[in-house]
Amino acid sequence: MFVVWHSRTGAARQMAMAAVEGARDVIAELQAENQLDIIVKKADDAESADLLQADGMLFCAPENLASLSGAMKEFFDRCYYDVLDRLNGRPYALLISAGSDGSNAAKQAERICTGWRLKPIAPTHVANMRAQTAEEILAPKTLGEPDREACKTIGGTLAALLL
Repeated sequence: MFVVWHSRTGAARQMAMAAVEGARDVIAELQAENQLDIIVKKADDAESADLLQADGMLFCAPENLASLSGAMKEFFDRCYYDVLDRLNGRPYALLISAGSDGSNAAKQAERICTGWRLKPIAPTHVANMRAQTAEEILAPKTLGEPDREACKTIGGTLAALLL
């Protein structure tokens, strides 16, 4: 299971870590400790080879200015053609942190995943951080418990499908 994330203020990173926690919980519950590797990388460090080696993927990113964050978009741009037609049918999940909406970033990432012919395992989860002023947008974020639990569930679901 490959987890790629980018975060400036902490929300998307917390979403990724909650999903990893959920995956590890499922692995432990199923007593499958040596049956699924979880690889976690920042978008800047992730490569096409990581995607090709993964049985499933989890992408976590913020929406910035009604679009995917630059680092996550650059990851997709950098890897897109290297893996095109080589990931067909693999499961994925998408987590987006947003100040108020998140739908454009979700659509953008979903379209990329559709191009890779990945299969979503759940609807995209958007954590609305309700940040509207410059100060609120730039401030460090703390993921709320309902969003944290949703991310854990998605991570656990992906892990269960891969086991």
